[in-house]
Amino acid sequence: MKISRFKKSHKTLVFFASNFDYREPYQVLIDATFCQAALQQKIGIDEQIKKYFQCGVKLLTTQCVILESESLGAPLTGATSIVKRFHVHKCGHEGKPVPASECIKSMTKDNRYVVASQDRLLQESLRKIPGRCLLYLHKATPVLEAPSKASKKWVQRRAKNLMLGKQVEKIDYMKEKQGLKPAETAVKPKKHKGPKNPNPLSCKKSKKHKAKPQLKGVEQTAITKAKRKRVKIPAHVKAALGKD
Repeated sequence: MKISRFKKSHKTLVFFASNFDYREPYQVLIDATFCQAALQQKIGIDEQIKKYFQCGVKLLTTQCVILESESLGAPLTGATSIVKRFHVHKCGHEGKPVPASECIKSMTKDNRYVVASQDRLLQESLRKIPGRCLLYLHKATPVLEAPSKASKKWVQRRAKNLMLGKQVEKIDYMKEKQGLKPAETAVKPKKHKGPKNPNPLSCKKSKKHKAKPQLKGVEQTAITKAKRKRVKIPAHVKAALGKD
């Protein structure tokens, strides 16, 4: 391999290793389209990829990729036999297979894979997501694609945020050193207050029933007794009674 090609591939690997935590051995996720292209160019995938990377690599595929290749029948018989040679990585679709492109997309969400594919639609979809690393065949030569615009923008945005954070820390340090930054006041512990007395305005006053005064003894009986009526005696009757 030419020195210029090695430098480009090495630079790309360093970019993804520094910014997206790619680590050796690099995991290369291969689909049937890549195997078909290798078969047409009469190259050995294992030998060519290891020679191209010049570091530890692990070649992988998924059950969904194999099942899709088998379902396409005779045109991909050779590619199917090649893709079955690689280690089958669990994809979570066991028993419910999905299209190979969808399976690969889901695999790259939480893991760091170098995706080896000739599928143009899959490549375009992965380029829009930061941190996706692509490998394809240009005739008989493996090519590790340079970081996409989405990956570069993500790295630039993160670098700006880090710089702003460092500048703020530096300004705070200078202020504190020159006595311009107010000292942090100790936080007073909160007092636990007991239940408050009820608001006198919100409470209704209880109505007091005045007891009627009771009269004692003779006075009470004199009032309750009915008054006697006086019967007037005529004068002639009195005179008659007096003679007797």
